[in-house]
Amino acid sequence: MDLVKHDLFQDLAKTQCADPFGCLGCHPDPVTQEPTLYVWQPEAESIVVLGLDHDQILMCLTPSELNGLFVAPWPDDISSQHYRLKVQYRDGNHHTLVDPYQFADSSFKDPEHHTANLFKSQGAIHRSAYIHDKLSIQGTRFAVYAPAARSVSVVGDFNGWDGRVHPMSSNGDGIWRLFIPDVNHGARYKFEIRAHDGQLLPHRTDPYAQQIEQFPSFASITCFDRHHVWSDSDWCQRSVENLYERPMSIYEVHLGSWRRKQGNQALSYLELKDQLVPYVKSMGYTHVELLPITEYPFDGSWGYQPVGLYAVTSRFGHPEDFKALVDAFHQAGIGVIMDWVPAHFPADSHGLANFDGSKQYEYPDPKKGWHPEWNSLIYDFGKDHVVNYLISNAVYWLEEFHIDGLRVDAVASMLYLDYAREEGEWIPNQDGGNHNYEAIAFLRKLNETIYLNHPRCFTVAEESTAFPGVSKPTFMNGLGFGFKWNMGWMNDTLDYMQRDAIYRQYHQGDLSFSMVYAFDEQFVLPISHDEVVHGKCSMIDKMPGDAWQKFANLRAFSAYMYCHPGKKLNFMGNEFAQGQEWSHERSLDWHLLDIAYHKAQQDLTKDLNQLYQQQTSLHCDHSADGFEWISHDDSQNSILAFVRRTKGSSQHLLVIINFTPTPHTHYRIGVPETGQYQVLLNTDDANYQGSQFTQQSTYSTDPIAHHGRANSIEVQVPPLSGLIFTWRQD
Repeated sequence: MDLVKHDLFQDLAKTQCADPFGCLGCHPDPVTQEPTLYVWQPEAESIVVLGLDHDQILMCLTPSELNGLFVAPWPDDISSQHYRLKVQYRDGNHHTLVDPYQFADSSFKDPEHHTANLFKSQGAIHRSAYIHDKLSIQGTRFAVYAPAARSVSVVGDFNGWDGRVHPMSSNGDGIWRLFIPDVNHGARYKFEIRAHDGQLLPHRTDPYAQQIEQFPSFASITCFDRHHVWSDSDWCQRSVENLYERPMSIYEVHLGSWRRKQGNQALSYLELKDQLVPYVKSMGYTHVELLPITEYPFDGSWGYQPVGLYAVTSRFGHPEDFKALVDAFHQAGIGVIMDWVPAHFPADSHGLANFDGSKQYEYPDPKKGWHPEWNSLIYDFGKDHVVNYLISNAVYWLEEFHIDGLRVDAVASMLYLDYAREEGEWIPNQDGGNHNYEAIAFLRKLNETIYLNHPRCFTVAEESTAFPGVSKPTFMNGLGFGFKWNMGWMNDTLDYMQRDAIYRQYHQGDLSFSMVYAFDEQFVLPISHDEVVHGKCSMIDKMPGDAWQKFANLRAFSAYMYCHPGKKLNFMGNEFAQGQEWSHERSLDWHLLDIAYHKAQQDLTKDLNQLYQQQTSLHCDHSADGFEWISHDDSQNSILAFVRRTKGSSQHLLVIINFTPTPHTHYRIGVPETGQYQVLLNTDDANYQGSQFTQQSTYSTDPIAHHGRANSIEVQVPPLSGLIFTWRQD
């Protein structure tokens, strides 16, 4: 038989072989039917076959007519058909290796392909090929989903990035597989894919890679080192809590710019463990939220254009180092939330775009599959393998890295087919509407999977529209998220705070309107990174007035935020009135803490966090039982007054916020109970660089009806201030 004419061998030479196991390894000779060894080494000059566990020469292979193919009959006196190859290359080098094509893929058992554990069977998995009880071969089993590909090869440092050397095979399920012996932890690799039309595509990063190099290679890296030993068992095994009745104060962090060291270098995960964790603990935050730490090619995307959802960004260290950071947070009693981006992905040539020469991950039609606002591609939520890929990824972070919560980015862009599109630029759903039914089904399945299997974990939606039931359970026809960002509160409040105090009297409704819908969803009040970048100014620069008024405004706002129903989220730097707009390219301005105003704002933030944790009246964030207006219509004085209540108790706090620089010496407030009202916190206190306006520490109620209540107190209200009182019975 003329081997050159054999189709599979021809495909090997053209790097388009889809069935390497059909022609390589031991096969019957087509004429004699005797066992014959076929070895493919395109750069070899000669090959000697050795025993797998000894150096005895079993045979010498003969070059065939096809350059790179070596052949020899298998000796009759050798029963085991397992072997090593001693290869002499044409460049003078030699190497001894274990031929991967002696190990059929059927010898490796995959876990069942549930949506929650695909990461255990796809990508690069460390495996052993067992020869007998005393001998096994260590290596890496590669698997990648590319159903439209004509052929797929593994390329890497271990084969000179030569796509001819390690062609993969597929059994018809769309997944290409190959076990390569002696490829261990830390090996660089990618997939070389030939499209169905014969086009050789740019090398692709492994969609399931757990580590990826930075520019320019973007190489996937095998990641089998599991040296971190978790020490957070107390945290992970704690009783399942009702998070809606617990304080949640979140410190949002971009790891690369929180603090920098000499040379403007970012801190590593291990350095952050030693510096960030104790800082967050000392400030009294209950949770930390990390901007996306999944791998991304462009620094300026802050992680929101990820290529590598399964990889911890290598900018700051290795995956095991990131585990150590999460572990340290947990040991400090701090939950870890990570921003997660399932809405879209960039079109970088090494990523998922047109992955196997077809639209495997994105919607084919750009009217549905291209995001015009972010110049990125949109996942096709109608494909099972895409939904499974994303849900498996969510579970991966919860299980492998002990993440406590996922803040899901850009949910609104997923829900609406016409998001950021003009008329004629989008495709209606089957009912002619603008809801993306496939994305809605995905989000419900995602939340059901997480809450069923990980009851201590939670999800948060960044969703900016009035879509109903975002944080309602799926059995109530909701999306199933645990929480939703309250973007309406954020926009209205910041609009109000940026106005000069003299004009605020005309916009009192900007503050009071939030209580109309405050309990429609389980809200988080976010002052995030998006509000202090791209010309929006830092929080302190949003505030009107001279220097004193700016800081007084910020202090009053802080008290209002912490007392308003809803969990709290503040971006790093806001806690000490960061001066410049945030930039991912530099550190926060920590030197500002040498200035009394900035240090006072940090002290106030710490005190508010402690008060929030200690006062149960502030914990009932998601029920009208925990809130009661005293006065929301005193627009002339721009004063708000309300009560926060402890669930099932008469215990309560009285809150008064003055949003003007005008103090009031005799301001009467109706109160719910008779007794004494003691000042717990006054943002105008001298400790916070306030005006030191005369203030009593305790007020006794008078039997004078006011604000529809039988009793009242007459208080001194400082300028631009927040007052929080606790009630005591006589």
